[in-house]
Parts: sequence; C-alpha cells; structure tokens
Amino acid sequence: MKALVAISRIVVGVLFIFSGFIKLNDPLGFSYKLQEYFSPDVLNIPFLEPYALLISVFVVVFEVVLGVFLLIGYKPKFTVWSLLLMIVFFTFLTFYAAYFEKVKDCGCFGDFIKLKPWETFWKDVVLLVFILVLFFGVKHIKPVFSKLPTTILALLGFILSLWFGYHVLMHLPAIDFRAYAIGKNIKAGMSIPEDAPKPIQEYSWKFNINGEEKIITTNGSYPSVEGEFIGVETKVIQEGYTPPVVDFSIESEDDNLTDYFLEQDNLILVVSYSLEKIERDGALKLKALQDQARQNNYKIIGLTASGEEAKNRINEAYNIDFEWYLCDEKALKTVVRSNPGILELDSGTVKQKVHWNDLEDLELPKVEPKISSPKKFQQENIAYFINGEASTKEAVEALDSNSIESVNVNKNEITLKEYNVENNTSYTSIIQVKLKEN
Repeated sequence: MKALVAISRIVVGVLFIFSGFIKLNDPLGFSYKLQEYFSPDVLNIPFLEPYALLISVFVVVFEVVLGVFLLIGYKPKFTVWSLLLMIVFFTFLTFYAAYFEKVKDCGCFGDFIKLKPWETFWKDVVLLVFILVLFFGVKHIKPVFSKLPTTILALLGFILSLWFGYHVLMHLPAIDFRAYAIGKNIKAGMSIPEDAPKPIQEYSWKFNINGEEKIITTNGSYPSVEGEFIGVETKVIQEGYTPPVVDFSIESEDDNLTDYFLEQDNLILVVSYSLEKIERDGALKLKALQDQARQNNYKIIGLTASGEEAKNRINEAYNIDFEWYLCDEKALKTVVRSNPGILELDSGTVKQKVHWNDLEDLELPKVEPKISSPKKFQQENIAYFINGEASTKEAVEALDSNSIESVNVNKNEITLKEYNVENNTSYTSIIQVKLKEN
C-alpha cells in the first residue's frame, strides 16, 4: 500500500501541476470555457458567467497549489480531501458534457492538448482511482522536509501561482499554443490539405413500406426502396480534419476582404472582440498607435464583432478614424487575449502581438511605401456595365443622355481588388450605368 500511495502521489501531483500550469498560462481562455459550461445550453447557470474569470483564476491556482502540497506533503488530509472533491466534481462535469454532447473540448489542458469529451471523462476516472488510493492511504503521505521548509515551499507555491496568473492577465500568455501565435501564418492555418481525412457520416432513412415504418442506414446514398419517404437523420461517425484557424474573417458590410488583407505587408490589426467592453485605458492608446503607424507607412485597421453604432462611437470618443471590419467574436477572443490587442501581419504571418498594456513594446520602424506609378502614367482599364450587364465604352457613349437614370464610377481599391481576383481581370475602375425604366 505504501508503494502504491507513493506512485499515486507522484502521478497526481505532477499531473495537477502540469494541468493547472497550462490553464494558469491562459486563465482568460479557461474563463471562456467556463462560460460555455455555465451557458443555458449546458449547465444552465448563466448567473455565474460574469464571474467566470474570477472562478477560472481560483480553480487553476488551487489546482497547481494542491499538486505542490501533495508532492511536498503539506497538510495531507486537507490536500487529499480537496483533490477528491475536485476530481469528483470534474468527473461528473465531463461525463455530463460527453454524454449529452454539450462541449467538444473540456479545456483541461488549454490549447496545448485537445481532448475529446469521452477521452477527458476517462482521464478523470483514472485520476479518481489514483486519488482514492491516496484517500485510503493518507497516513502514508509524509512531509518531504521538516515543518518550516515545507510551510515556506507551500506558501511560495501559492504566491508564485497567483503572481503568474496576474502577470499573464495583464500582458499575454507566456506560451502561446494557438494558431495565431507569433510566426504562424493565418492563411496557411485556414487551408485544408488535399489528403486530409473527410468526415464520415451515417444516414438513417425512414420509409413507410406497406404501412410499416422501416429505417435503412447508408453512408449517404439514397437507398433503392419502394415505399413512401418520411425523413432522414444524419450522425457523424468520425470527425473530419479541422484546420487550426476557423471562423476568422475580415469583412465589410458588403464584402469578404480576408484574402485581400492577408496578402498585405506592414498591416497593423487592432482587435477588439467587443467595442462595448473595450478597456478604456487601452482605447486611449489607439490614437497614438494610429498616428505612429501611418507616419511609418503601416496600414492600420480594426477587427471587431460589434456593430456600426459602436464603431462610430468608439472612433469619435477616442479620436481615431481607421476602418473597423467584422469578424466572429469567438474567433477574435482566440486571436489575442486582450481587449484591445494589437498584431502586426506581413502576408498573413503574425510578426508581433501585444497586449494593450505592452503597446510601447510594439516596434514599428519606418518602412518604404510601395512604389506605384503616378496616375498620369497609369493606363486606365475601365469596366463598363449597363443595367448590370457587361458592356463597352462605345455602347455607353452611344446612349442617349435622356435615357440614363444614374452613372456610378467605382475606384475603391478594395472593391476593385476583390472584383479582379474573382474575375481574373485588372480593371482600374468600374463604370455602372443605370437606365430609366420605359
């Protein structure tokens, strides 16, 4: 029994410290996962959602501290009881999430290791067994050192854990395991390899055959059955490949400009998942950032999930005028753990990423602007449309001016880029003529 307790003590202690440290490296990310658990779709306790960050910090610090306590043998009865209560709770939680398919990833190891719901549950079951060994053999858990050094080590473990959690909240995670880490290319992270595994689905077709309902299962093909079709249900047997970057986009009200901006160099991206919740001290720094970026020939844009009213209000309140584009809120929370957070992108590769507290660390050396020919030497290449149909310059000039209701000339760089990419053209402007109805 003594040897079994010693083995369990090392396994549980190391695993709790490792798991706790991974989450402590990114307590904000773990708080988002807790909000998912608290939501009406899972545990239906939404009143806890505003306290998710506080609960997150408490849980992960306590997890690390319990691991330290167990390894050094500090207050063994308190430690083992706490471990048992914690693992019983999380075993129930992971079983609930797995059985009812409520949460796809428990967040036990943050973004470092992704576990499926049932994998997480069985991991907790194994841990529960080890902790039960400790519970029934608690008398064999002895302090490694004398009383004073043990107490000092326990106190240091608590203080360092608390300090580290506060530090990463005020800056950024010390280790970034996400697909938006410095050096990662966002566009590459969105791509799916040709040989990537495809999802496998099972189709259950329901038919009325001679007055009796029958279900026929296929892999997707319509069954050859003589009967009245009632309905079909699908079930995913095996998940397909999921790229590291999902739901990321840069959109205006009318266009998806993701590819366009991910091809740009020297792009400063200001990320605020919610302008309504943007931290005021961070927003106050955006004017100076905007001016410095433009002075040194960087293009600066914003990315948010908020609407036009919030965008206009923020720009007016903080005296900024760069364009805000749209992106999914969950994706933006993944991009950077700060509101606002700032990234520098070169052709979609993350070169720099900082918390607004560290905006002074963002290095923006002056870069040469892209050389372009003066407009007077540029050859005009104009696309002509009449009532939405492609036309020619000659046809437009031949129109009777009295028959024209409106003429719209579009020279917007972004719109032209999108149109040219889609149609493999190189127009410098688009002229759209709308005729009066007869």
